[in-house]
Amino acid sequence: MYTLALFDLDGTLLNTLEDLADATNVALREHGFKEHPIEAYKTYVGNGVYKLVERALPPESRQEEIILKVKASFDAYYGIHSQDKTKPYEGILPLLKKLKENEVSCAVITNKPHAYAVELVNDVFGDLIACTYGQRQGIPTKPDPTGVLDCIEYLKIPKNQCVYIGDSNVDIETAARAELPSIGVLWGFRTKKELLEAGAKALVASPKELERHILE
Repeated sequence: MYTLALFDLDGTLLNTLEDLADATNVALREHGFKEHPIEAYKTYVGNGVYKLVERALPPESRQEEIILKVKASFDAYYGIHSQDKTKPYEGILPLLKKLKENEVSCAVITNKPHAYAVELVNDVFGDLIACTYGQRQGIPTKPDPTGVLDCIEYLKIPKNQCVYIGDSNVDIETAARAELPSIGVLWGFRTKKELLEAGAKALVASPKELERHILE
């Protein structure tokens, strides 16, 4: 049994895809660029907003000046509309409640900007999450393990009692760099093939199955 479950946010705990897609499409349209269907964003998200915008832009327009202008438009829209369509995946709230009942602490480590991440987690999950670390200035994003290791140190839980859970290759690599076991979830934005190629040893198809992995 683990005593700390470290979760990715987008595609793992929350289905944020539509709000992220809407904000990016609004920003692209504002600057005269082509919009994308929602499904395309499954491969654009996962490495922070800067990378999301860069991937959404046409290759010939991926200069930093353009990316930053489009990102500013994204930030302006998403700051107001980040919870329009976002919701927890089915079974996530019961999972987190069950873990808390069994004295398993839960934390969120995400490449979403820190302010957005904290607001979302607090609004949706409240005290079910012990701490949230989003993308912070001066701290490298996942798959760099700094955020994970900072959180473990803050909560003072031995590493051998921790597990990292996510839906993408970024998450599996983050866990490996932090020298933690990982669990890949199959309900998120990325594919089973991607998770396996990233080195995932454990995959789960439902929050109930994840609960068993954490508590066994």
